[in-house]
Amino acid sequence: MGMTMSEKILAKASGKSSVKAGEIVWVNVDIALMHDLLGPWLVDGGFRRLGGKLFDKDKVVVVSDHCTPPATVQQADILKFTRDWARNHDLPYYYEFEGPCHQVIVEHGHVRPGRLILGTDSHTCMAGALGAFATGIGSTEMIGVLLTGETWLKVPETIKVVWDGKLKEGVYAKDIVLKTIKELGHAGATYQTIEFSGSAIKELSMDERLVLSNMAVEAGAKTGLIEPDETVVEYLRSKGVQDEIELFASDEDAVYSHVLHFDASELEPQVACPHEVDNVHPVSDVEGKAVDQVYLGSCTNGRIGDLRIAAEILKGRKIAKHVRCLVVPASQHVWMQANKEGILTTLTEAGCIVNMPSCGACGGFTSGVIGAGEVVMSSSNRNFRGRMGSSDGEVYLGSPATVAATAIEGKIADPRKYLSKEVML
Repeated sequence: MGMTMSEKILAKASGKSSVKAGEIVWVNVDIALMHDLLGPWLVDGGFRRLGGKLFDKDKVVVVSDHCTPPATVQQADILKFTRDWARNHDLPYYYEFEGPCHQVIVEHGHVRPGRLILGTDSHTCMAGALGAFATGIGSTEMIGVLLTGETWLKVPETIKVVWDGKLKEGVYAKDIVLKTIKELGHAGATYQTIEFSGSAIKELSMDERLVLSNMAVEAGAKTGLIEPDETVVEYLRSKGVQDEIELFASDEDAVYSHVLHFDASELEPQVACPHEVDNVHPVSDVEGKAVDQVYLGSCTNGRIGDLRIAAEILKGRKIAKHVRCLVVPASQHVWMQANKEGILTTLTEAGCIVNMPSCGACGGFTSGVIGAGEVVMSSSNRNFRGRMGSSDGEVYLGSPATVAATAIEGKIADPRKYLSKEVML
């Protein structure tokens, strides 16, 4: 019997020739990822009581992103603690003010196909777009990983999600993943792997693939995997990774819990409506809903391809007068590239406010949270009550194109009317 990608990666991590779904295995961790909010300041007490010695400082990555820039004294204290902890442990991989941790570890080459990556954040699963088994764990579990480099995992079953056909203009990976989550339900993939495949997935850029894996957890998935190919290899080479890259793929006779098939050519822009990410409808069903704020960014949809799409739509136009349009590039690298290409100028001329890379308003921390009764259209990944500020606010989720079109009209809008030609990602 063949193995899925998840089974192959966990077999490698556990030193076994094969594993199967449901099996409990002890695994060696390749990368232990922490950010400021769920990292050192939470784990340090237990970590010191149990010895306080890192298993391998070269495999520990810490990224300060949730409290940057700090908006309160408590956030400033957390940020200082994190910075000092990294310095005291002589960590070679500490990043601050560079953007959300999930984007940072990808850009800096920490993610490779076949690696096991555990992080103290549920969206760690984004690394699955490069063929790594990446998943979130609690801060208590992270203490054990930091001390030993090992932990136990149950090998998950895998749901195979096949998207064949060609996406139409104005339809993107965000629409694919929202439609997928609608079909699965927000808990339909709990403790399972979602494996995205099909001709439509194969054609996606690296920026777009990251969207799918990032939001796999919104269906409850342990991780979201995409078979690594030349697109992944080229991306890693562009980030300075020169060593051999091992590519993993599911066997033809691998066993899946179930398989879903979709036709990409039939898909239209999708919108997740309050207050669940699986409350998804075609944009045509919700067009005209007035908004107070639009948010373009986050670790889900703040990459250079996303900003190019928004700039294509907003170029020569102005956002609605009553709307705040916040743009948060996914990383400092993306910010600089967008600036070099003139994208930031295009967005600011349209009336957008460009903020520094961080988790920011996506998680309701800093720089643009919403008040009671306010409505936001966001390119981020979650829309439960209170996610972006007041629990009496409403959050709609859509693609960067939908966000940009909504900014122009001041109400939820179909982006296809603003796209006159193909936008290269």
